[in-house]
Amino acid sequence: MNLHTADVDDRAGGHHAGARPSSPHADERAAHWADRLWSAVLAGDTHAAVDVVEDALGAGLDTEAVLLDVIGAVQRRVGVEWAANRMSVAGEHTATAINDRAIAALPVHRPGAPRGRVTVACVDQEWHALPARLVAETLRLRGWQVDYLGAQVPTAHLIGHIHRTGPDAVCLSSSLATRLPLAHRAITAVQAAGAPVMTGGLAFGADGRYARLLGADAWAPDARAAADRLAAGPLPRPAPAHQVIDDLPHLGDQEYTMVAGSSARLVRDTFHALQERFAFVRDYTDEQRERTAEDLAHIVEFLTAALYVDAPEIFTGFLVWTADVLSARGVPAQALMPGLDLLEEQLRDFPRARDYIDAGRGALTTRL
Repeated sequence: MNLHTADVDDRAGGHHAGARPSSPHADERAAHWADRLWSAVLAGDTHAAVDVVEDALGAGLDTEAVLLDVIGAVQRRVGVEWAANRMSVAGEHTATAINDRAIAALPVHRPGAPRGRVTVACVDQEWHALPARLVAETLRLRGWQVDYLGAQVPTAHLIGHIHRTGPDAVCLSSSLATRLPLAHRAITAVQAAGAPVMTGGLAFGADGRYARLLGADAWAPDARAAADRLAAGPLPRPAPAHQVIDDLPHLGDQEYTMVAGSSARLVRDTFHALQERFAFVRDYTDEQRERTAEDLAHIVEFLTAALYVDAPEIFTGFLVWTADVLSARGVPAQALMPGLDLLEEQLRDFPRARDYIDAGRGALTTRL
């Protein structure tokens, strides 16, 4: 087992991190400019990218359309191209940096009297900041005073900011489902501080199901929807302070807590079992061994996230996506099976975890 997917946390195009569909309200004229920006991104040409932004604005495309239907569309395409093995991680990083610079080239909107104040932040350990920045910039264009806190905001620091600034709402972004436990803690902490929470990002499900499950006061599928929801009126005031288990009573079985707490041991023991049972693993280079351990760690992370919200589809979806990525790189999806089998052996006392692994194997089998 040597999946070479260890950079899942470092990609804007990773699982639940960049596959968002385009907005149904996109400006049709933007496609031409998105193609031009894509060419600039592929060339690694920041100056050309800024020229595209300026030319699109000069041609009459409004700022929001350039932001979401040109720059946002190109960033979505980056994820698709990486998954299809047509773009490297280095290429993705370059593209994201160029898109950040393109956003900075947009004209600054200075409203007279702001509609209100909104804090926009990524949850703790969430490094995919561009979706949150798109929301922040859209809200600014719509007349809000926005405190954009960027990527990976520790919850304690977020709460301190809320106490200092008293926002009308807090928008929390997360792209990877593995961040859902941290997102839940942030949601409940922000609500306890008296601010309503709107969530967004693919971590919360394409239909927002995990946002509702975790008690968020609102959910938006994209930046325009977030701005529209805030414009429609104040978010409902948050419910009284409550415990995490009040939202997720299934956590009472302790499977999530015990599996998450033993994740390092699970990865280590599964990796050692792979070496013992499969001679080809013993012949791996140091780099291959390191990558394999990282791959196992990602599998365990998605398993624990699924256990947290009692949603096996999070785990099976990650495995199917991984199989597609492997296939694009000429690696058979069967490479996942030995690790799953050995992981299940380590989890003999955890029925939900074993059921999820069985479901994952079944989902993979249908694709072989």
